[in-house]
Amino acid sequence: MRRRGFFEPLQLKVIAGSGKVPPLADLLQALDFESAAEAKLDPALFAEIAGGDRSALERITFRPRMMVNTTGLDLTSELLGAKLFAPIFAGPMGNLKRFHPEGEVAAARGASAAKAPFVLSADSDCSIQEVAAALKSPWWYQVYANAAPVAAKEKIRQASEAGAKALVITATGPVREWAAVEALRKGMKLPVVLKGVVSAAEAKAALEHGVQGIVVSRPARPGAAGLASPMESLASVVDTVAGRVPVLIDGGFRRGGDVLKALATGASAVLLGRPVVWALSAYGAEGVQSMLETTQTDLARDMAMCGKVNLKALDRTVIRVHKA
Repeated sequence: MRRRGFFEPLQLKVIAGSGKVPPLADLLQALDFESAAEAKLDPALFAEIAGGDRSALERITFRPRMMVNTTGLDLTSELLGAKLFAPIFAGPMGNLKRFHPEGEVAAARGASAAKAPFVLSADSDCSIQEVAAALKSPWWYQVYANAAPVAAKEKIRQASEAGAKALVITATGPVREWAAVEALRKGMKLPVVLKGVVSAAEAKAALEHGVQGIVVSRPARPGAAGLASPMESLASVVDTVAGRVPVLIDGGFRRGGDVLKALATGASAVLLGRPVVWALSAYGAEGVQSMLETTQTDLARDMAMCGKVNLKALDRTVIRVHKA
């Protein structure tokens, strides 16, 4: 049975494929942007970004606390040397001109307006320089572990020169196979964040190879859909890492309450992927800004309901994990 959070407005419904979207001000949560994108996009294109596995998130509820002074609530943190306004990233999603004429540039502009950090995909339809020029918030650059090393390293060099603060390498095979990752890392000055870690054993291997951050995420490899969801793996990865590097997560996050569940489990930040594309498809840069700001506000509200005033105060006493 689906468990609702503190305050979850009913999801807005529109007519699929109608081309008609509601006023942006009427959208109250990221899931509303999914309905708006469905109205705007061709059904086959929308199917590529629809849905997402939320079962693990929906098995978690909060332990609210009343009569706690939460004035001065603060979402800021520091991650790999960058000050973050809130621990919510616009995650790497590629080929965005299929969804909006300005593609990644519009997504970056919207993220910057929301003061949200941005991860630029190696599959961007816009150049690194174009996207970097649109960004005022911290940003990272993402590549795939199986990318052609010479071409990928040239792109990494360009990203570093354009101001990227970290390199995200997305695993395309079991992370115990490190040759491809090491080839991309060689000679790079940027901190390396490994994306696609799904177990404590893989997290331990990542630490042994000196990565500076981990993203718990289903890896980009055949058979990954059968693995445990990122949220199911998060606690064991966090416990294994034991604070030595930041642990981030993506996969199914739609509300500020979802983000809070990950932060309370021990994540340093959450990456939003599909919601960014939904918002971009329906409303462009303004939609991306609105979706991210809505999620930031939801996170602040739910933290206050738990009696927590900053991210350092969060721990697993905030949540209750229910059996499937």
